[in-house]
Amino acid sequence: MKDLKERVIRGGFAKVCAQAANFALRIGSLMVLARLLDPKDFGLVGMVTAFTGVLGLFRDFGLSAASVQRVEVTDEQISTLFWVNILVGVVLGLLLAFMAPVVVAFYHEPHLLWVTIALSTAFIFNAAGVQHSALLQRQMRFTALATIDIISLVASTSIGIAMAVAGFGYWALVTAAISAPLVTTFCLWLTSGWIPRKPRTGVGLHSMMRFGGTLTLNSVVVYVAYNLEKVLLGRFWGADAIGLYGRAYQLINLPTDNINSAVGEVAFSALSRVQNDPVRLRNYFLKGYSLVLAMTIPVTIASALFAPDLIFVLLGPKWKEAAEIFRLLSPTILIFALINPIGWLLFSLGMLGRSLKVALVLAPVVIGGYLLGLPYGPKGVALCYSLAMTLWVVPHIAWGLHGTVISLRDIALAVGRPLVSGVIAAALAFGAQFVLGQSLSHLLRLMLGVSVLLPVYVGMLFYVMGQKAVYVTLFRGMRKRSLIDQNALASL
Repeated sequence: MKDLKERVIRGGFAKVCAQAANFALRIGSLMVLARLLDPKDFGLVGMVTAFTGVLGLFRDFGLSAASVQRVEVTDEQISTLFWVNILVGVVLGLLLAFMAPVVVAFYHEPHLLWVTIALSTAFIFNAAGVQHSALLQRQMRFTALATIDIISLVASTSIGIAMAVAGFGYWALVTAAISAPLVTTFCLWLTSGWIPRKPRTGVGLHSMMRFGGTLTLNSVVVYVAYNLEKVLLGRFWGADAIGLYGRAYQLINLPTDNINSAVGEVAFSALSRVQNDPVRLRNYFLKGYSLVLAMTIPVTIASALFAPDLIFVLLGPKWKEAAEIFRLLSPTILIFALINPIGWLLFSLGMLGRSLKVALVLAPVVIGGYLLGLPYGPKGVALCYSLAMTLWVVPHIAWGLHGTVISLRDIALAVGRPLVSGVIAAALAFGAQFVLGQSLSHLLRLMLGVSVLLPVYVGMLFYVMGQKAVYVTLFRGMRKRSLIDQNALASL
């Protein structure tokens, strides 16, 4: 516990660096694949991943989070959980394979039969690495986990691009999706060095299974709320529509996924370690929350203001219809940044019952929203999705924080400074584009907007809002730990 702060800072630094590389790689691969493949190729795979995503929520039954959240855990418990995960992975893989004809009939698309069967193998690969990943998280070895993420992404992306160049079409996406968990699990075994023992009964798994089951149910409800619209668009509007919407949604979620992964994994581990220390818990949470917001707000603004330029530069001219969908979805970047950290807090405190109740109210609100937009196609769904999430954000935060050491006033203070900075930066960036960018190409206009937005935002946040000391202190802590690690390696 003594060096928890140092581990958190070091882990956060490693994850932020890794997620920056992850973001660059995913954007780069998307730019390449969007030019090599057609919207229908992405749409076909997207139709199946809507189903695999639901089943994927059961792949570890929440047992990795249960292993991390527990203050004490034995090797016998971890070994038994490993074999439970393997059993779950095999069952899910077989279930998806047997569902293949149902998927074909639902979408009226015969190409999906073998795509579904092929993707079913990923469940087994994932299951074999769940507890190895949990062990590395418990040990707060986030540098190792970050490195594994990058290796897996590079390998799977290279395979996908090579197959797309060779003319394999949507099979390039399928193979990339399968190879990612295979490479990840291999690296996890190699890095952790842990070999599971035979499973045993009577090792005290009841509470962990209950924790994992509740967490899984919570994840299923949230996943359905956030992804049912893709199934409905594919069913009623076809592969092209879901291809356009899916790529816009993927781009919108890239910053959210990367930031949440960079900070959330470290935050959950750290908050779990200090769950019985209210002062440190509040301090750690608010620092992580402020960091997420500070990084998210300029991304949200750029996505809303520069949507046509971003889509043209990142995906190419044949995806121009995705630009308006992308813009309409952009508010959700900020909304997820506001509500996702509440989950870290509730999970680390073991308050899964409340989290599940929140999810059970969120789901009908969001689903009802995009059902209203479904008759109007992808744009209608995107608009109504964002409106529903906007209406829900304040009740979500208030309900989640009730009775914890974090207050709504704490959240308001964390949000206020970066939000005001962002609004001012957005106004100046929009003005610069309007006055100077009308005759520029998409790339130059995008560069102009970003070159105004980011410096103004950072200047406002650091100097006008007085937040420079906060982030400089954090950076120095990261740099100090990085130098210590480098010196330790040099002495070996």
